[in-house]
Amino acid sequence: MTYETLGQSGLDYFPCSYEGSRLRFRGPRKKLREEYVAFLGGTETYGRFLETPFPALVEDKTGYETLNLGVVNAGPEAYLNEPGIVDLANRAEVIVLEITGAQNCSNRFYTVHPRRNDRFVHASDLMATIFRDADFTEFHFTGHLLAELKSRAPDRYGMLVDELKSAWLARMTNLLGRLKAPVVLLWLGENGPDDDPEATGRPQFIDGAMIAKLREMAEDYVEVVYDPGPLRTEGMVFNPLEALAAGELMGIDAHHHAARALAEPLTGYMPDR
Repeated sequence: MTYETLGQSGLDYFPCSYEGSRLRFRGPRKKLREEYVAFLGGTETYGRFLETPFPALVEDKTGYETLNLGVVNAGPEAYLNEPGIVDLANRAEVIVLEITGAQNCSNRFYTVHPRRNDRFVHASDLMATIFRDADFTEFHFTGHLLAELKSRAPDRYGMLVDELKSAWLARMTNLLGRLKAPVVLLWLGENGPDDDPEATGRPQFIDGAMIAKLREMAEDYVEVVYDPGPLRTEGMVFNPLEALAAGELMGIDAHHHAARALAEPLTGYMPDR
């Protein structure tokens, strides 16, 4: 058996795939004999560094089977490029869709990898023209790219942010249009969508106006705002080289808050037993 690990002291995620998709999900692979809740999202949904992320906690709390289709660093593009996974999610009684940041989304300025959405693939001619003083061969990840451009060209950076927001909203609208099962949108962050847009610990570049547009296409919306403080990595499993990455995530307490917030609304979409 092959394991996907985070170093010698890391977790085994038992990576698995589902028919018609090249994406790798957190296992073990589900046989899905009963009604289930499908979870789509990024790193928090996947539950990196956590033995029991919120999709599994929801299963424990409600007794309903859950299918974790979260992908590390995924944006909506990961699912738009995988119709088989969209079909699998649509067979669920209800779908929880995590609000992810806009940085990992292809746009008029740059293209991301179709499955590993945090990977910067190439800059467009428009990008090369506007940021003509940048050497894009230096960048492999969207986070590094955006941090450098903000530092080097703050006067032009706002144009890029506006484009990211527009592209993300278009992709999410497209994805919601393809999801036929009821959808519960989940905001999970240290700050809310109407807080300071420059605040860290929130889905990057997403604001309340954008969420309001998406809520028109969803059946429900759950907002979990929780600051884990200095204990954010307590209960996580990672090796020393992964400490920085672990410190950027929400932590186990936030996942328990999310599971409690989701349990009641999700029950309303599940058949009586």
